[in-house]
Amino acid sequence: MCGAAGGTGGAGAGSPGLVVGIGASPGVPAGEVVRLVADALREAGAAGPVVALATVDARGREPGILMTAKRFGVPVLTYPPEELAAVEVPHPSAAALRALGTPSVAEAAALRGGGELIVPKRRSAARPARATAAVVRLPAPASADGTAPGTIACMDTYSAPDPGTRHRPGPPPPPDLRHHGDAEVRDDGAALVDLAVNVRADTPPRWLRERLAASLDSLAAYPDGRAARAAVAERHGLPVERVLLTAGAAEAFVLVARALGARRPVVVHPQFTEPEAALRDAGHTVGRVLLRAADGFRLDPAAVPGDADLVVIGNPTNPTSVLHPARDVAALARPGRTLVVDEAFMDAVPDEREALAGRTDVPGLVVLRSLTKTWGLAGLRVGYVLAEPGTVRALERAQPLWPVSTPALVAAEACVAPPALAEAARAARAIAADRAHLVAGLGRFAGAGLRVAGPAEGPFVLVRVPGAAAVRRRLRALGHAVRRGDTFPGLDSDWLRLAVRDRATTDVFLAALAEALRG
Repeated sequence: MCGAAGGTGGAGAGSPGLVVGIGASPGVPAGEVVRLVADALREAGAAGPVVALATVDARGREPGILMTAKRFGVPVLTYPPEELAAVEVPHPSAAALRALGTPSVAEAAALRGGGELIVPKRRSAARPARATAAVVRLPAPASADGTAPGTIACMDTYSAPDPGTRHRPGPPPPPDLRHHGDAEVRDDGAALVDLAVNVRADTPPRWLRERLAASLDSLAAYPDGRAARAAVAERHGLPVERVLLTAGAAEAFVLVARALGARRPVVVHPQFTEPEAALRDAGHTVGRVLLRAADGFRLDPAAVPGDADLVVIGNPTNPTSVLHPARDVAALARPGRTLVVDEAFMDAVPDEREALAGRTDVPGLVVLRSLTKTWGLAGLRVGYVLAEPGTVRALERAQPLWPVSTPALVAAEACVAPPALAEAARAARAIAADRAHLVAGLGRFAGAGLRVAGPAEGPFVLVRVPGAAAVRRRLRALGHAVRRGDTFPGLDSDWLRLAVRDRATTDVFLAALAEALRG
């Protein structure tokens, strides 16, 4: 349901794409929808390849529509009725307005992304007709996120707008995939309480700093990663052939993008944006599956297209703090597919429940771990990959010589030793308690429209609050930095991410938040 769309319109790859809007009654047969779409595309002629079906949220899971999308090899885009109601259509219907909150599902859904209506709403030939379709030709220029004409990024849904907000037709501006939390605290040198960066406070611990300082005596020698690699392998009960040390998880994303030869990669969003950025930089057309706030940002394995040969998902996911069941994540695996699971924050989850690190029974599994978050080593850059030996060799060939520095190797070996693992486990329990305190405090602002996505399981929480951009600016003026949410695909400007801190820091922040919400 993503990536470059196939050509059913008979046009060349450079032709503008077509979006087919679908209106349907509940339970509409797939055959009726397939025939209707085929007829509408024949009427469109050689105007371009079909790149998507589009409909209203309430019909996004209709089997007849989903089977039609599979038949044509394209995604289904769904929109809230209030978004579609804001789109001007030439053939409005009072019945559709009463039933679904929009005067024409087919025409409004097709026009939602902009373009020219070339096949107005038409009904299926069945009696009684249970489906309508309209065809729109998209604008020819490449989209702002780098997608070429005739292709789309996969989006199963769009975030719902604020009640009463009217949106112009056309796609939202693309999110800034290169924006990260550190930008919130370094721009103007202000002394800010940092709730924007997900690195654990008061780290690295003294014993680790001493180990790192001692490693400086060996900087004249080239790095030797054998001991650290063996330590990581022992920590997860794996042979060393399944371990690759990297300069943080960010390097691992670049290696995956460049070395594994994916043809149809898909990233499950909202999540950390570096995987998609790395894939795009490597020349890939990246598909997106957007998890919905209405569903608690929970993974539905069936939402991931079957022909995706590389799937990336975070667990627990940044920024939603959702911990997906291991069985659901493992269900994404299949022969011929690489399943990349970013577990950078798994060591902040008590008992690391739902972890896949150490599993060897999941085909194509690639697990990424980072030591920078729990141990405060973001400036040192150290992480590792756990994967099948063939995958490790392919990634290693794409690395430069000596990619991990000697101090980083010392840190890796130290942080996976039993005493460090025990300390990390204690920290995870403390984070859980501090997070509960933060969430309880945020609950006091429900009357101001603030909602916490959840249940949160990571060292951060995601909140939605009306006017979040202004609230963030007021918090900054009050001495607190928080992470904006609109740079994550699938979120809009009303989302903020808050790092979990100790109770005293949280209480000061909550007082500042109360003032910021008062405006």
